Amino acid sequence: MIPGAESAALVALLRSGNRPWQVYADLVEESGSALAVLEREGDGHGQQSLLGGPPPDRELRLKAAADLIAHWQAAGMHLLTVLDPGYPENLRGVHDRPPLIFVAGRLDPRDARSVAVVGTRNPFSAGVSSARAIAEHLVEHGYTVVSGLAAGVDTTAHTAALSREGRTVAVIGTGLTRSYPPQNAALQRRIASDCAVISQFWPNAPPSRRSFPMRNAVMSGLTLATVVVEASNTSGSRTQARLALAHGRPVLLADSLLQQPWARQCASRPGAYVFRSSAEITSIVERLTSSGALTA
Repeated sequence: MIPGAESAALVALLRSGNRPWQVYADLVEESGSALAVLEREGDGHGQQSLLGGPPPDRELRLKAAADLIAHWQAAGMHLLTVLDPGYPENLRGVHDRPPLIFVAGRLDPRDARSVAVVGTRNPFSAGVSSARAIAEHLVEHGYTVVSGLAAGVDTTAHTAALSREGRTVAVIGTGLTRSYPPQNAALQRRIASDCAVISQFWPNAPPSRRSFPMRNAVMSGLTLATVVVEASNTSGSRTQARLALAHGRPVLLADSLLQQPWARQCASRPGAYVFRSSAEITSIVERLTSSGALTA
């Protein structure tokens, strides 16, 4: 048996299978074994191998996947699958969890007590000040600050958490070997060194229009709640608010957002709250999660 055969089997499935990744997450969790699913899926439905040419047999597929995993690990990228005990429990509880994630750095059990802080890439000075104050307040109250490493509000939230020597986790919309935006490469390295950077994409995957909403879904799934600081009608933060409500996770909207129709509509939905101060955020989150129960 190849060491780490279950992880290798899942990588082989995702590399050569023709089903959506979410389907494989369901199949693997239902059976309790990626190897069993790989056996049932056969030879990859005629798709090419990782090296090109006709599909190889099962053992060759497993060996190729195991070699990839070893290469990723040697480069500091750790693979966690839905079958691994280290896979984040908050994320495991949502319907659209990815079948695997890559982690640079180290996740901590304390990261289960986390809040996403998101917003526009081009905030006004008030938005920057608000994001900084919120992140600092969350750290002071023992929360991990999760954000998407984008310019603007995300960058402010990460740097504020680090400045207070708190935990921050970046969930990115590319593979771990890439940085987007490029000017945040140094921040990405620092977060990986001190905390953790997470990606659900193959390590060399570039950014795409599709990858960022998928990133938002993982951010929502990882966290107890999503805080939207400042966002326009077309912002990805609006997408995350919608996804968080679908996950059964609370969404907290800055009161300044209510001048926008989308925010007023969001605020009217069950699970959405409007806040005027950082203290209101922790009060709401602690009240809603005091039992430790999350609704997926």
